[in-house]
Amino acid sequence: MNPLRLDSFDVFASIIRCGGFRAAALERGVSSSALSQTMNALEEALGIRLLNRTTRSVSPTEAGQRLLERLSPALRDIRRAIAEIDELRDSPSGTLRINAPAPAVDHVLCPLAFDFMDAYPDVKIEIISDAAVIDIVERGFDAGVRFGKQLAQDMIALPLGPPLRYVIVASPDYIERHGEPQAPQDLVGHDCIRRRFPGGTLVTWRFIEGGEDIEIAPEGRLTVSSAQNELQAALAGRGIAHVFDDYARTHIQAGRLVELLSDWSSALPHWFLYYPNRRLPSAAMRAFLDFMRSYDWQARR
Repeated sequence: MNPLRLDSFDVFASIIRCGGFRAAALERGVSSSALSQTMNALEEALGIRLLNRTTRSVSPTEAGQRLLERLSPALRDIRRAIAEIDELRDSPSGTLRINAPAPAVDHVLCPLAFDFMDAYPDVKIEIISDAAVIDIVERGFDAGVRFGKQLAQDMIALPLGPPLRYVIVASPDYIERHGEPQAPQDLVGHDCIRRRFPGGTLVTWRFIEGGEDIEIAPEGRLTVSSAQNELQAALAGRGIAHVFDDYARTHIQAGRLVELLSDWSSALPHWFLYYPNRRLPSAAMRAFLDFMRSYDWQARR
């Protein structure tokens, strides 16, 4: 057997986790050809093929899958050992990888991360915007952000940012042409801008006033997949939108949008940042958690 380079195993795990050479190369800051050469050398040294490669996808062979299952705990132990050494430094360092939906990234996570980076210049942060439910440990993330507290039992969840609030908005031009709904039932017949989750389901609109709770499946000509596009359509007079207050607030204040059915709006749960409880967080992650707990969210609004 030819000599083995231990870092080749980390490259192999990165390619599987990222789903291909190009994504892994971007994550590691090297070229795809360099990773391909590393994998060729590893497979030659082991005398067995580890990856099935096509022009569109990369997947582990049976041997590769078995190797990955044994490697993953060892690689996590190595990263944990490095993190423990990092604790001996005067200031935390390393890279934090966080997975979060776009609205949380736009209005909560980015402002927090920017200020954290000013306070801890040796820490790098990688934020991946993704609304899909994933295994953050398997995908190599230190933490994730999701709406509500319905998370796996082996996760620690902390509230992130202020309570959330949905608003119903439309442009003054749309209201002039179609009228203003006075109750949620009046939305029937209006051109509502619908939004579809990554899993395929459509977002429903929920209203609460007093003891009355109403949920509506909006109807309309336009369906989008992001809150930014929904807001863009409302600003263009294409219909009524249902977005977080964070997206619409400045446009409402400037008169570009009008809030509708405000009496039916209610506060929602926070975003939650979650991370595994079965491993000790790195010094950088602990510093980030402490920074988050003491962060002044009202000063950022």
